[in-house]
Amino acid sequence: MSTSANKKLMQEIFAAAASPDPAVRDRSLFTASLADDARWVVTGQYSWSRTFAGKEAILNDLHGYVRTRLRDRTRTIAHRFIADDDIVVVEAKGDNVTPKGVRYDNDYCLVFQFENGKIKEIREYCDSVLTEKALGPFPQAAVRAEG
Repeated sequence: MSTSANKKLMQEIFAAAASPDPAVRDRSLFTASLADDARWVVTGQYSWSRTFAGKEAILNDLHGYVRTRLRDRTRTIAHRFIADDDIVVVEAKGDNVTPKGVRYDNDYCLVFQFENGKIKEIREYCDSVLTEKALGPFPQAAVRAEG
């Protein structure tokens, strides 16, 4: 895919998943666009820092666990897309609440790398202190495999 096609795809993915109405939020385009052997790298040096290797680990171990820590369906709103070759960088902000009523509105810089039209790698940069304060440490037992 071209640089502009990659950028457009990411814009469509975030638009579908960020609807203000939880009933119409749709993450199916993200799931369909994720390579089977994709990797999600949570950067930094805190309990969430690790690599989730494979589509199943990303969707179940990372996203599945995050969903257990938040009320309703999660939402991340993108406000900037920058594309260069096979990379699309997305600046975004969360709009989430924990079951205890704690706001979790983290700021993200997500770097998506494409290969053969699929998302091959995601590198996540965020406020690690806020993550652990709102969501708690990431449990080792929830990790299927690290790459």
